[in-house]
Amino acid sequence: MKTLDCYPLITVDDMRAGRDFYVRHFGMDVIFEASWVAMLGDAASGKIAIGLMTPDHPTNPPGPEVFNGKGMILTIQVRNAAKACAALKAQNVSIFYDLHEEPWGQRRFTLTDPNGVIVDVVEQTAPADGYWERYMSAA
Repeated sequence: MKTLDCYPLITVDDMRAGRDFYVRHFGMDVIFEASWVAMLGDAASGKIAIGLMTPDHPTNPPGPEVFNGKGMILTIQVRNAAKACAALKAQNVSIFYDLHEEPWGQRRFTLTDPNGVIVDVVEQTAPADGYWERYMSAA
């Protein structure tokens, strides 16, 4: 099997607040929306980045359980993390892990969306010299 695409579909308490958050702060477009589901991404390509659905959705599975905010990080890659961080702060978005230069090769910051999903905003950078070598297995 060859995977053609992949995106999370998250059951949330407030689909519209989540939709508005990603549209307003990350420039996502609404690709498709119904009363119980919103698919967000890039309208020009039709590529979906994230789906949000209400607990009363008519599909089965998954079940009606609302995501509890644990065990998942949604990573959004941007061209300029410092600029994105400043823009979100200017819009009063609460950031709980402020902008950092990570030795593995990312400039990043982290926040929580209105439904408790952890959002890690990253810009790929060059890793520190020798950082990854200690984690590579000798085959």
